[in-house]
Amino acid sequence: MNLEKTKKIVEGALKWIFICVLIGFLSGSASAFLLVALEWAAQYRGQHNWIIWLLPIGGLVIGLGYHYYGQEAVKGNNLLLEEYETPKKRIPLIMAPLVLVGTIITHFFGGSAGREGTAVQMGGAIADQFTGLFKLDNSDRRTIIILGISAGFASVFGTPLTGALFALEVLYFSKVSFKSIILSFLVAFMAYYTVEFWEVQHTHYTIPVVPAFTFKLLLWIIPVSILFGLAAMLFSRSTHFWGALFSRTIQYPPLRPFVGGILLAFAMYFIGTTKYQGLGVPIIVESFSNPSGYYDFLLKILFTGFTLGAGFKGGEVTPLFFIGATMGSALSIFVPMPIALLAGMGFVAVFSGATHTPIACTVMGMELFGIESGLFIGIACFTAYLASGPIGIYNSQIVKGPKYHLYEKFKRRRLDNF
Repeated sequence: MNLEKTKKIVEGALKWIFICVLIGFLSGSASAFLLVALEWAAQYRGQHNWIIWLLPIGGLVIGLGYHYYGQEAVKGNNLLLEEYETPKKRIPLIMAPLVLVGTIITHFFGGSAGREGTAVQMGGAIADQFTGLFKLDNSDRRTIIILGISAGFASVFGTPLTGALFALEVLYFSKVSFKSIILSFLVAFMAYYTVEFWEVQHTHYTIPVVPAFTFKLLLWIIPVSILFGLAAMLFSRSTHFWGALFSRTIQYPPLRPFVGGILLAFAMYFIGTTKYQGLGVPIIVESFSNPSGYYDFLLKILFTGFTLGAGFKGGEVTPLFFIGATMGSALSIFVPMPIALLAGMGFVAVFSGATHTPIACTVMGMELFGIESGLFIGIACFTAYLASGPIGIYNSQIVKGPKYHLYEKFKRRRLDNF
């Protein structure tokens, strides 16, 4: 009896290890290809500024592709969250090539977008195909979705610990089993090392000087982190606003990115700079050593919210890094803290507020910048998380915990006063 039970446990463990290896390798390979393709797109775009005028055509191609082949896939990350909470039907595999091609087109022609959403969607779509292959039930399917999110995030940013935690925290650890936690870390490292295997490099950031933590510095950290949270709120609401406006005013979906592309092309031309196009990684790197303009984070919010709201593809996270890093960098003129530390705090704190994931973002800060900055990063992430409001970048995300109770209390108080 015990021998039979042990045999089943071993077989089950081997099955899930095999699944993690497959998902990690496939998702990591897809992310590696995405990273190389986006680097090529950025270099080509940088040498041919005129290509921005073809952005409307690129938008039309994306719109037509999703309209005719991706009616469900168009929900993006929200589809993964919905299927996790209420499993209905398998995530279509076509989501992976659609979002990959759509993201490359967006970046190639000069849209302002990120890459995390693309990697997570590819990971989720690839992972969910194993549901049918291994005849998994709804409980195991939730684990599969966690694995897809974890693999995609970990591989695209080179942060395996963060990827594993993000996959769990973005779902607020809802219906998460101990098995899912272990496997989330396993697949994250598998995906991370797959990108390493393909010799694709990630961007490195450093915070060379971390001062001793004092109460005086805390009095600066708290208000600065609240500003990071408010920037996250503005970004989330901006993206939702533009998406709703385009849906309301243009009935035929493929025309939304076409019209949006026209407006973006003219706007980019008249501001006279290309630094808000694409990922903006060079601007992020520069913000760690030189003060950014006070308007940089605001324009990135505007252009990214408009790009994604119009129907172009990509992610929100790298633009959130841009917003937070440039905002922190600009604040270094007034705040008596090292510029790199402020940029690093903003880098992860704005992301924390927009995704309701302060634990994962704190770990990400330590993975990227070193454990020495951990206390500063942690306070910034949790403060921004609380200050960013109840609405994040993912409509289908269920918000619970301290933030939920805080804003519910405010809501009830307003109703009582009314």
